[in-house]
Amino acid sequence: MSETAREAILTRIRTGLAQPAPLPPRPDFTAPVHPPLAGDDEVLAFAQSFQGAGGEFYYCETRAQLAVQLATFRERQQLGRPFVWEPAMQEILRAAGVAFQADETEFLAHADWGLTSCEALVARTGSVLVSAASASGRRLSIYPDQHVVLARPSQVVAEIGDALRVMQQRYGTALPSMVSLTTGPSRTADIEKTLVLGAHGPRRISLFLLEDE
Repeated sequence: MSETAREAILTRIRTGLAQPAPLPPRPDFTAPVHPPLAGDDEVLAFAQSFQGAGGEFYYCETRAQLAVQLATFRERQQLGRPFVWEPAMQEILRAAGVAFQADETEFLAHADWGLTSCEALVARTGSVLVSAASASGRRLSIYPDQHVVLARPSQVVAEIGDALRVMQQRYGTALPSMVSLTTGPSRTADIEKTLVLGAHGPRRISLFLLEDE
């Protein structure tokens, strides 16, 4: 390298060091991570996100419609009676004329599907927040081949953070021993990148949204 070229390079380096690049703008850590949800209808946003994650969504305006939808679902899937352990869920199904299994008799052998409530529904991700606080406990949302959720539009919140705040307001410091965000059916592609459904839990998740009374 000639002395002239070497001096030219050193000159550019000195100039650059004398005028350091400006620092990037400081991020606003109080700003939302995600952009606002499209539209103002969080229930619609949840339904779209839930189906996009692989869930089956059913809207029921009345208990009569719920009974028809559940009967059609059961016939199409060729299922027996659902296991339903929560008194509030049992009351709704009993009033709608839907037969169910209220105890754990033959649960391990015939747990084709379990019906549970939930703590909240997250519009952003289409997730269902469940916990061990209900009579369904830990097992009814995990063990059966199909997990069916009965929820209300008033349970829909925009973000995961909103759902967690619902839990804090509801339980305070006595949070349930298990809190789980379920987004679509259980799946894995760990082995040779082949997608397998039902690897760690239910192979199918369905949600019946019954209008608030």
